This record gives sequence, C-alpha cells and structure tokens, in this order.
Amino acid sequence: MTVTTPSFERISAVLAFLDEANRLKDTLRSGRTPEGRQESTAEHSWRLCLLVMVLAGELEGVDILRLLKICIVHDLGEAISGDVPAIDQRAGDERASRERADLITLCAPLPEDLKAEIVALWDEYAEAATPEAILAKGLDKIETMLTHSTGKNDADFDYRFNLGYGLEATGRHPLLRALRAQVDARHRAILERQQSS
Repeated sequence: MTVTTPSFERISAVLAFLDEANRLKDTLRSGRTPEGRQESTAEHSWRLCLLVMVLAGELEGVDILRLLKICIVHDLGEAISGDVPAIDQRAGDERASRERADLITLCAPLPEDLKAEIVALWDEYAEAATPEAILAKGLDKIETMLTHSTGKNDADFDYRFNLGYGLEATGRHPLLRALRAQVDARHRAILERQQSS
C-alpha cells in the first residue's frame, strides 16, 4: 500500500481551519450539563455523534460515515456567530443563511475539495431530504432534548417547550419516533414532579 503525504501547503490549510473551528468549544448553548455549566456547541456535536455510533446497528441501509460527517459539520458555522436557542428562533429569521455564510467563512482556509465537501454536507443537512440528513436533523433535536432532561437547568426552565420542540424533524423515521416517545416521557415526568412540589 502506497501512502502519500499531503503537501506542506495542504497541511497548513487544514491546520488553519482547525484553529478556527476550535472556537466551537467556546460557543455556548442554552443546554446545561448535569453539573449546571452551559454546554458548548462542540460538546453537543460530540454527543450527537456518539448517539449515531451507539444506534448504528439500528440504522440498516444508512451510510453511517456520511451521517457522522453531517453531524460533525451541522453546527460548524456557529463558531463565528454563536448559537441561537430554539426558544428564540423564528420562521424567516434568516438564521440558516447566516449560519451557512459563517460556515463558508470558517472554511475559507481549506483547499477547495475539502471546503466543497463540508459545505455540501451542511447543505444536505439543511435540506433534510436524504436518509442521513433526516436522521441527523432528528437526532440533533433528540440530543438537545436529552441534554435538557438531564441538565441542571435554571428553576424557570420551560420543560413544556420540549414537548412541542422539533416534532417534524423527530417524526420522519421510526427510530426517531421511538426515541422521541421516551424523551417526551422524561419531560412529562419532570413536569409532574414540578407540579407536585
């Protein structure tokens, strides 16, 4: 097997991109860890990929590598402009186009082939038309809801919001629906505990 070492310029370009993508570790989301710290977008993306990995055996006919790649890039643009909490998102807010533009800016140092691949994966996620993108979008919502169900949230956290969150995205595949049912049950149990206390 012949191994070819990439050029100095290609490696430098990849490292420059990774330096910028590292900002995702400091991009905070509304979700809280079990200890109450705000999670980063990088942490969310990591657990989304872990979710794919542990469910891979249930996803017959799905390109798992492609699904993982989509999950890795789906929030990369947030390294530049940050995350907009779901509760603050509005139809027509141009959030997706801003995030795509930020992704293109973030990918600027990369060689054209890598830049094109990452942007194409993001576009696939945004369109949610392929089996992999449908699962990525639904699992993204599930991971967020899981974080809300186990995080040490503020006292005024709206668990009821989660019961209506991402219904379309989580209803497009039998596995997503099964996961959703259990996650919703967690949120209902939390609401019942709140009402009884």
